[in-house]
Amino acid sequence: MRTEQLTAKALEKVDFDKYLLATAVGKRAEEISKGAKPLVEADTSVMKFTDIALQEIAEGKITVTLEG
Repeated sequence: MRTEQLTAKALEKVDFDKYLLATAVGKRAEEISKGAKPLVEADTSVMKFTDIALQEIAEGKITVTLEG
């Protein structure tokens, strides 16, 4: 799936809140870079951590919520 399609699908999961999505992707990408196991099938030697995080959100593997 292309990045544009993943982004559109992921935006739906966060009620089209671009800031929330960007924050969630950044946070999850950092976790993956520090050794967290991806929740989707991904080759971390080839794929960018941000793309993996975006795919996880788009596929509903991670639920993103606002922290009050």
